[in-house]
Amino acid sequence: MISFDIIKTARLTEKGSLQSEKFNQYTLVADVQASKLEIRRAVEDLFKVKVVRVRTMTVPGKLRRKRTHQAGRSPEWKKAIVTLKPGDKIVLT
Repeated sequence: MISFDIIKTARLTEKGSLQSEKFNQYTLVADVQASKLEIRRAVEDLFKVKVVRVRTMTVPGKLRRKRTHQAGRSPEWKKAIVTLKPGDKIVLT
C-alpha cells in the first residue's frame, strides 16, 4: 500500500492537542486493514520523523437514522495514536 492510502487524515481535537504537547503523541485516522508496522512506516515516510510507538483501535460505526424508521450505520474506522521520538514534531496546521 502507498503511504497516502494508509494514513487518511489527522484528528484535531482538544484532547489530541494536549497529547501532542505533553506526550508528543498524534492521533491519525488510518486504513482499517493497515497493521501497526504499516502505519509506522507510512508516518515515517510521509512526515520524516522517527516513530517510537503505535497504538491502534477500531472505532465502531454509530447507528444513524434520517427522517425514516430505517436505521443505518456510519462506517467503522481505525484510530492510530502515534508516539514520536523526543524532539520530532508533526505540523498539522
